[in-house]
Amino acid sequence: MPATAGIGLKPEHYRGLLETTPSVGFLELHTENYMGAGGPPHRYLEALAEHYPLSFHGVGASLGGTSPLDRNHLDRWRALVDHYEPLLVSEHVAWTSHDGNALHDLLPLPYTDEALNVLCEHIDQMQTALGRSILIENPSRYIDFADNEMPETEFLTEAARRTGCGLLLDINNVFVSACNQHEDAYAYLADMDGDLVGEIHLAGHSLETTASGQTLRIDDHGSHVCDEVWTLYGETITRIGTRPTLIEWDTNVPSLAELVAEAGRADARAAAACDSPEVAHAVTG
Repeated sequence: MPATAGIGLKPEHYRGLLETTPSVGFLELHTENYMGAGGPPHRYLEALAEHYPLSFHGVGASLGGTSPLDRNHLDRWRALVDHYEPLLVSEHVAWTSHDGNALHDLLPLPYTDEALNVLCEHIDQMQTALGRSILIENPSRYIDFADNEMPETEFLTEAARRTGCGLLLDINNVFVSACNQHEDAYAYLADMDGDLVGEIHLAGHSLETTASGQTLRIDDHGSHVCDEVWTLYGETITRIGTRPTLIEWDTNVPSLAELVAEAGRADARAAAACDSPEVAHAVTG
């Protein structure tokens, strides 16, 4: 089975990727890191694009915010998309700015009709600006809003159906949220329309203990994918089939060889899942 899992592109791996061209399905980068004009990052990226498909993953569009989208930000997005013609383009379901001030965080939004309307308007605006459809990513949740009117799966599915965008299913986020909110991760995945899923993310997370003694899972992308997330991934592939899958590792960045090996594990898990129709019992966090 050819390599289909991708890895996040990190500057410390530029040379290693070009010198060894390891077998990975694609490279994914945070778009905002390449919005500057030229320089070494673009020289490396152009060289790498000759060997690997690219995926652009945004963190700053603020699709869920109430302020209008930043036109300059979208123009820079469009310039990158036009130049590199990436395989995939995605953004977070979050708000990251307010009144022109960047908040440097992926903040949650309530799952209400009002928030859904704003999100759809912004997705439409971004897709029009880029001249192509995007994928939207489910967040990791640490709190829930008291005025939620629908479950997250319904909120995301409705946004995709209204706008024609696809879904980026982050399975680590599903697991982190299920554990933090005492929900059923398998039920969440069963509710997700697999036909809308255009990409999957896998990552590691950390555990912290709050002042009240509660264990909180933090989506920090700083370690290996845990066994529970691997199991969820296998179940997802069994149900919906293979999808481009990214290993996210943004903190405590490992060697290129270790990152490539983690992508290899994703390929092996996907291959095994495709060969086995068995479905595991539901578990809650």
